[in-house]
Amino acid sequence: MDRRTWAQDVLRCHLCETPAPPLYCDICHIHLCVACVGKHILDESKEHKVVTLKNRGFIPECSKHSKKLCELYCEQCNTPICVQCVSSGEHIGHKQVEILKTLQSKKDSLQRDLDELEKLIYPKYQEIVSNIPVQKADLHQNSKKLTTALDKHGEDLNREIDIAIQKLKSDVDEMESKHLVVLDKEENEIKRSISEIEQSIADLKKSLNSNDVSLVSSYKSRVAEFRILPPKLTVSLPRFIPQKINKEQIYRQIGSLSALSIKTEEHGYTLDSSGAESSPPGRPLIDVPRIITEINTEYGKSNSLRCVSCLNDDEVWTSGRDNMMRLYNLHSKLVKSIQTKSGRISQDIAVTQSGELVYTDPNDRTVNIVKNTQIQTVIRLQGWYPLNVCSTSSGDLLVVMITDDRKQAKVMRYSGSTEKQTIQYDDKGQPLYSSNDYTKYIRENKNLDICVADSMANSVVVVNQAGKLRFTYTGPPSTTKKQFYPDGITTDSQSRILTTDLNNHSIHILDQDGQFLRYIDNCHLQNPFGLSVDTRDNLFVGDNHTGKVKKIQYSMPL
Repeated sequence: MDRRTWAQDVLRCHLCETPAPPLYCDICHIHLCVACVGKHILDESKEHKVVTLKNRGFIPECSKHSKKLCELYCEQCNTPICVQCVSSGEHIGHKQVEILKTLQSKKDSLQRDLDELEKLIYPKYQEIVSNIPVQKADLHQNSKKLTTALDKHGEDLNREIDIAIQKLKSDVDEMESKHLVVLDKEENEIKRSISEIEQSIADLKKSLNSNDVSLVSSYKSRVAEFRILPPKLTVSLPRFIPQKINKEQIYRQIGSLSALSIKTEEHGYTLDSSGAESSPPGRPLIDVPRIITEINTEYGKSNSLRCVSCLNDDEVWTSGRDNMMRLYNLHSKLVKSIQTKSGRISQDIAVTQSGELVYTDPNDRTVNIVKNTQIQTVIRLQGWYPLNVCSTSSGDLLVVMITDDRKQAKVMRYSGSTEKQTIQYDDKGQPLYSSNDYTKYIRENKNLDICVADSMANSVVVVNQAGKLRFTYTGPPSTTKKQFYPDGITTDSQSRILTTDLNNHSIHILDQDGQFLRYIDNCHLQNPFGLSVDTRDNLFVGDNHTGKVKKIQYSMPL
């Protein structure tokens, strides 16, 4: 039969053209019937691997040894191997299984994944996404209710203000009336006296022009009486003494919105799968943290490095005790430098979600943002000055500040230049933060907690999004080390909290509830100050004395 017509016919044995041959040589790539297998493998000029049609093409050729088939699979090396690979000794001690069994096992696993995705996970995702428009509608409706309530409350407040102003106006009218009565009485008495004086003048002139002895003799002088002038009436005119408008009191009087709470309920959408392996945690801690890169900067003892903040995975902003903020890449190259607007030292730096640099300047009481090399002042304080700052996931700024007399400290949340939230006291009315001017680095955790490293209080203070105290960390429960001194803080994708310990040349890692997990104390940290993490949870540590920035891996990569 002409083999060019085989495509129009059933499969036939390559040697005898028997139809529907059940076997196949994976090396020669020909179909064989049972009777012809013996004849085929007698050809010893090359190897043969005869398999059923179902299993053809399953056994790959070895990438290292030409024309050798990989009949085994090395589980340690995760690769197919041939007999020659085994005899070479390269895989001694490794677990080796038949490749067809491995293939079938992996296909079974793929089928389970496909079934779970199609029948369970995909429908659940569709259900979840279908609920989002409902949430959006509820959100819009709630916003309308809030706006209406705010309008009504504003009208009530305006009405009370109008009533108070009207009362003051009525008081003004009443005082004016009383004052007028007194002035009118005084005016009438003086006018009567003037009239009498005029009459006396006329009588005197008449007598002087007359020779009538009786008329002249009857004159009685009243000059002595008129010499006593009427008493001078002094009335203190009322004045309006306006009180200074206190914005904080107004905001407290108006009320406030409860904090927005966005919770990702991951467990609520976790599907149980019988026989499925449990997923490992996202980025577990590794046993031995290691230094990946050291960035050399121009900071040092004369200009100590104080702050670091990642712009991206390859570049980090830095600041020290001069008026410059510098951007370095991983190769220690200075990419960009920005001078503060005041020409004075910045206290802290942060990077927003959109990649803009923010810095605090306590010298002129401002918080500033750098946009395309242009510096804009977004916050200017009075009676307070800013210390540390961070940018939140919602785009707000959290600013730690203290009063001029160093008697109060608080955290303020700003949306642009607008004050949104004040965090200052715990439930017992006690201050949350020390009021000195030492560093109080601040970060928002992934769970929206607000974490402050209060260095001189030797503690990390963590409040929730609403400003309620969750816990205070002062070091591990039992330790023989020096007193804990946190001078830097950051958080990672697993909501872990990382804080420096200047006294013990180390970094503490805590879980989101303040439980101590481990130290990083093996990376030659002399004076760890500022901290920041990149998108892969690599830790950037600024060394206050050497001026180096160390990039440290402390968790498993994804």
